[in-house]
Amino acid sequence: MAQDSTPAPKGKRPIEHRYGVVLGLTIVAVLFSILAPDTAVGRGVSVLLQSTMLLAVIATSRESHAERNTRTALAFLALIALAVLVQQSVVPGWVGAAATAAAVAAVLVVLTRGIVRLVRDRGVTLQAVSGALTTYLLIGLLFALIVRVLVGVSPHQYFEQVSSSVITQSQEIYFSFTTLTTTGYGDLTPALSAGRALSVLEMLIGQIYLVTVIGLLVGNLRRGTERAPER
Repeated sequence: MAQDSTPAPKGKRPIEHRYGVVLGLTIVAVLFSILAPDTAVGRGVSVLLQSTMLLAVIATSRESHAERNTRTALAFLALIALAVLVQQSVVPGWVGAAATAAAVAAVLVVLTRGIVRLVRDRGVTLQAVSGALTTYLLIGLLFALIVRVLVGVSPHQYFEQVSSSVITQSQEIYFSFTTLTTTGYGDLTPALSAGRALSVLEMLIGQIYLVTVIGLLVGNLRRGTERAPER
């Protein structure tokens, strides 16, 4: 099926690949999740904010308008329902974290595909770098959600210093990002072997990603305006 080649109206830029917007939403979602009180309401709002990232990525993808609208509507309804269930404490916190982790993983898949297409069509631009930085933040958020699931399902204490019954979302996200960046303050350390293995995996991913993906993109960043994709 031939693709629609009708040019966009003059003076209007297509909404695709607005990864600067997605990066801003991701930063807001991460900071709110750290600062918000660890209550059912706080966790519900966190789910909503994290859900906006998925919606923004879908909305700025290069899929057809019909497909994009359908995916956005379905994702919106599912994530609103999840946020309400979490806020009303209908489901355990770790169940909400598992569902949110699945949504973040979906964001990473869609985002990666979009960045690859953007780089292939227009070269390395500021939007591509913004998308890559968003991916880095989402990796940290994804690992924090996995920690929340392990804290919820494990009969043993996850951290050496804090009981699993009182560990907060803020501490989990803080631990994930200090691990991702290999800062390693040492105030939170995993007690479980699975937790240590997860931390090592996150450290390796964080360092390899910075050195390879971010390093290559920044090193090849195009100066000046984005060129239009070749027909």
